[in-house]
Amino acid sequence: MKVELIQVEPIALLPTQAGCAVFLGDGKKSIVFYIEPAIGASINAVLSGQKPPRPLTHDLFVQVLGAFGARVTHVIISKVEDEIFYAHLHLSAENEIMEKKIIDADARPSDCIALAVRQEAPIMFVKSVWDQQPDMTHVLEELRNEGMTDEGGDDIPF
Repeated sequence: MKVELIQVEPIALLPTQAGCAVFLGDGKKSIVFYIEPAIGASINAVLSGQKPPRPLTHDLFVQVLGAFGARVTHVIISKVEDEIFYAHLHLSAENEIMEKKIIDADARPSDCIALAVRQEAPIMFVKSVWDQQPDMTHVLEELRNEGMTDEGGDDIPF
């Protein structure tokens, strides 16, 4: 049985007291989930075009992947249990040592998103999981109308 997928994109990142709220959207609906502040900063750095003076952890991981002839092909957020999201990181590797290899690794959605935005890889949601999540578009619109800003008072760039 083929699982139906929905492609989504990060549409906003909002610092919270406990971390960051990531809004993902498909053009019709947006959902939110919460991640650690460091991973939020990592995602924000890419999406806002910032170039940190030293590589962040996800930048290092992408460099290592590249050294082995591998790249992120896509990520799939596959389930939610007890309000915890689960994801799969899909990699493709081909180099002088081995034939083409496809890897499907269990990973946190936050890490998957941080890697996907660096490699411009699609972020997918299992449709049945996506459909179960409440639409938070109205919350995001309210925050934008109120002048959503980061901790320094600057507008959130995306």
